[in-house]
Amino acid sequence: MNLQTKKLGLALSGGGSKGLAHAGVLKFLLENNINPQHIAGTSAGAIVAALYSFGKSPEQILAFFKSIHFFYWKHFTFTKPGLIDSNSFKQYFLDVFKDAKIGDASIKLSITATNMINGSSMVFNDDVKIVDAILASSAFPGILSPYKIDNELYNDGGILNNFPTDLLLDSCSTIIGVYVSSIQNISEDDLKSIKSVSSRAFDLLTFYNDSQKFNNCNWLIKPEELSNYSTFETSKSKMDAIFKIGYFAAKNSFPVLSK
Repeated sequence: MNLQTKKLGLALSGGGSKGLAHAGVLKFLLENNINPQHIAGTSAGAIVAALYSFGKSPEQILAFFKSIHFFYWKHFTFTKPGLIDSNSFKQYFLDVFKDAKIGDASIKLSITATNMINGSSMVFNDDVKIVDAILASSAFPGILSPYKIDNELYNDGGILNNFPTDLLLDSCSTIIGVYVSSIQNISEDDLKSIKSVSSRAFDLLTFYNDSQKFNNCNWLIKPEELSNYSTFETSKSKMDAIFKIGYFAAKNSFPVLSK
């Protein structure tokens, strides 16, 4: 299959630190001159999509993730509904994007977030500042406080649309999907608390909903090794490993597609 004969879309799922696998996939795509014309991203996928669409290389995206001190004490909040204030990460992104808007990207971008007031899935228009869209899309509920845009409160796009392949169906005839939220491998001993059971139930529900969209993809890249990593990895060596997992997941599945 020649991916360059059709308009190509790329869907990047949420997944926290595991989203670095998206950057690894992009490295392989670049090496093979595979250039998406439309990228849809949720949460970590939105961060990677935005950075790439504004000219950052996969290696620069990896370095950016490493530069963020996620659990830095100044990021914690006692006045907002979350452990960490979403606004505390704003400067990281302003340093990269300044006041750029979604429409300024060199590749068409679709970024999702969840409107917590009316319960809808939001796809931001081209006039929204890219920094605002990213922070809204990646505000993981319960961990990060909701992010406000124009007096509307948003949390993670993954609540309602963690794998936004549907946003590409009308504009693209070929879709590559990168899914990094595979279910973690656990045992009965890991389900000893209300929190662990609730978290497992949420993960299973998310995966079930996402899996319904796998058939939208002409090429689905789903690195199973990522199930061994947590959503909020802070180890730089583990980030390097996740990046490589994404790269080799793309490389190892590509010959099957191209036959």
